[in-house]
Amino acid sequence: MGSEPRDITQDHLDRARVAALIRKLQPDDPLALFRPQVLHRTAQYFLRGFPGHVSYAVKANPAPEVLHSLVQAGVTAFDVASLAEAQAVRAVLPDARLHYHNPVRSRSEIAKAKSLGVASWSVDRLSELDKLGQVPNGAQVAVRVSLGRGGGAYDFGSKFGASPDLAETLLRAVAERGMTPALTFHPGTQCTDPASWADYIAACADIAARAGVTPVALNVGGGFPSCAQDGDAHHRLFETIAAATRTRFAEQRPQLWCEPGRGMVAGAMWLLLRVKARGVDMLTLNDGLYGALGEWRDMAVPGDLTAFTENGQPMTGAKRAFTIFGPTCDSLDRVPHPWRLPSGIAEEDYILVTGAGAYSLALVTQFNGYGTSRVISLETASDRAGQCRLAG
Repeated sequence: MGSEPRDITQDHLDRARVAALIRKLQPDDPLALFRPQVLHRTAQYFLRGFPGHVSYAVKANPAPEVLHSLVQAGVTAFDVASLAEAQAVRAVLPDARLHYHNPVRSRSEIAKAKSLGVASWSVDRLSELDKLGQVPNGAQVAVRVSLGRGGGAYDFGSKFGASPDLAETLLRAVAERGMTPALTFHPGTQCTDPASWADYIAACADIAARAGVTPVALNVGGGFPSCAQDGDAHHRLFETIAAATRTRFAEQRPQLWCEPGRGMVAGAMWLLLRVKARGVDMLTLNDGLYGALGEWRDMAVPGDLTAFTENGQPMTGAKRAFTIFGPTCDSLDRVPHPWRLPSGIAEEDYILVTGAGAYSLALVTQFNGYGTSRVISLETASDRAGQCRLAG
């Protein structure tokens, strides 16, 4: 399969829909604009292109619209990090396969999760394996590995994952307790370096060999990037993962799994924000770091910024850098890096943020009562209540 398709026609159509929405609604509250066709296409790309099985990391965007659309696209497995996420999935697909791969859980959470029929668990320390106790026959217990290397925009290995030596001990313990052994890792978010996956797969093969255990499954984690700027990124990673697994697990290959979050949903949602006030070189918006821009504190979200007038006309002309503040009464509500926008942007104009489907709605706090909460489908031009149709 070639590179992940980016439908330019769809992008143009959706931008026209955004302009129509602005003209008709003049929204004063921030909006999440859902693009179900894009999500369906991306899900199909993962399902057909990844050399194994696909589960969706719910933490990236747990919106009901997203979960329903993924099920319609054929996704039946979901990586959950909490009981709330597991229950949200069960509400959409009662027989979904659940991977509870947050490796730290309370005893109460474990007991309740067992009643939900979790198919795969992860552990990264012996105390958590002890706490897990016995799991139903057939349920996998995946040892999470960390190599302490970079590769992503930020590294999950500082919090989760066992060193190779500890992972060897854990994998052996999983097998000795009669559980179904597996291995898993996460190379870091927005990871575009194929060598990260190759190194982890090689390390997992070495761990399994030293432990004398044949893992039933190898979950290569999330970390798949948003492909706003590089449609070939996923294809290169899929090829590397397949080749490394063939080489490193030559005698008996484990079942491959991946759990994309950002890479699955980033392009499936845009944010429409409004300018509340303008200073000389600063803008105050109707959402910020305590809302759907929460991840901008740590990394700039890959995507584009487009300004619209209050009448829905795309703004052109020379651009300048603006400091961006959110609407709350906290001075920390400030995007770390300036946004380049048309110099003529003014109060009550709009900013469209593309590529914002991951870690936007999921991070909204409602601090001071602010934060994006309304989702409108650009396909049906309606929200969850079926309101605000743009046609007619």
